Amino acid sequence: MNQGDRGEDKVEHYVNPKGFDPKEVEILTREQERYYQAPQWKIIWWKFRKHKLAVASAIVLFFFYLCVPFAEIIAPYPVAKRNVDFLFAPPQAIHLFHEGKLVGPFVYGLNPSVDLENLKWVYETDTTKVQKLRFFCEGEPYKFWGLFPAKFHVVCPAKDGTLFIAGTDRLGRDQYSGLVYGARLSLTIGLVGVSISMVLGVLLGGLAGFFGGWIDSSIQRVIEIMRSLPELPLWMALSAALPITWSPVWIYFGLTVILGLLDWPGLARAVRSKLLSLREEEYAKAAALMGASPSRIIVKHLLPGFTSHLVASATLSVPAMILGETALSFLNLGLRRPAVSWGVLLNEAQNISVVTIYPWLMAPVIPIIIVVLAFNFMGDGLRDAADPYK
Repeated sequence: MNQGDRGEDKVEHYVNPKGFDPKEVEILTREQERYYQAPQWKIIWWKFRKHKLAVASAIVLFFFYLCVPFAEIIAPYPVAKRNVDFLFAPPQAIHLFHEGKLVGPFVYGLNPSVDLENLKWVYETDTTKVQKLRFFCEGEPYKFWGLFPAKFHVVCPAKDGTLFIAGTDRLGRDQYSGLVYGARLSLTIGLVGVSISMVLGVLLGGLAGFFGGWIDSSIQRVIEIMRSLPELPLWMALSAALPITWSPVWIYFGLTVILGLLDWPGLARAVRSKLLSLREEEYAKAAALMGASPSRIIVKHLLPGFTSHLVASATLSVPAMILGETALSFLNLGLRRPAVSWGVLLNEAQNISVVTIYPWLMAPVIPIIIVVLAFNFMGDGLRDAADPYK
């Protein structure tokens, strides 16, 4: 019995009655034209914008990096300002209402005393002292970028009052001001270190992937040796080798060079694997047959094919640099006073007895966690946006 005798429903086949015209051009909508004519960076931005968590992380990082150029203006006190009457002062809460009335942002005053039995400072909140905060005001004098004398602050304590949002340390230095100033070094050391590692990774990885042969083998052996070394002990050994007589500026540059020199192998391997595949593409072979030099082929034809991948990799490498500097400074092998970073501030919290009595000395942990998570989330968003298959 054939299929026609089974009584099964036949699937109707649609045939366009209009004849085929090879000269006909498909009409695109305005949105389609905008998408197909957009450059690569714009397509990446459109895809990245859909990743809400990555966009929120980028906004958080933007506000953190505002502390880099404007630390003196944002901080209520200079970083070295000592409040000798308020050693180990606890954080002061910011209030809006006093006795049921809207007063505005203010803090209550503190009455310090010494507990001789437990050998610690004790502070009582005095609710009769209402100290209104001043905004966009003149406060403690400082030198902007160490060059220009100024007094302008975004927020200042009341006249003859105090403002310790995150408490003070053993010398009476404001912790919140230290966090703002510390962002200048802790956040930039990651960017500078990643710049060094990217230059080395792209250069050596590009040579290994494009030329191959003994060049590839030599670079791969160097990468394997460096990857086999334990990271943290190597950081500690190289940091301890820096002369203690160096100024904080030279220590800063020394740390960035160390972190950059030890972070390039991973990026070099990624660049090598990309170039090994891209150099076999027809456009790369055509450029070589037309007489283009290897440097021009790599820079003009191959690198643009995975620039977005490099950006995502660099974004994910910055948190490792920040954590490396924090760890070394915490162990007193990195930056030291008078330089201020989040790791230097954490160095004050090495004594567990101090931490249990004055827990606000652990405040630098909070921005470190926020920044590292924000970089990771933003890096994930960039990686997804740069992936052509997503």
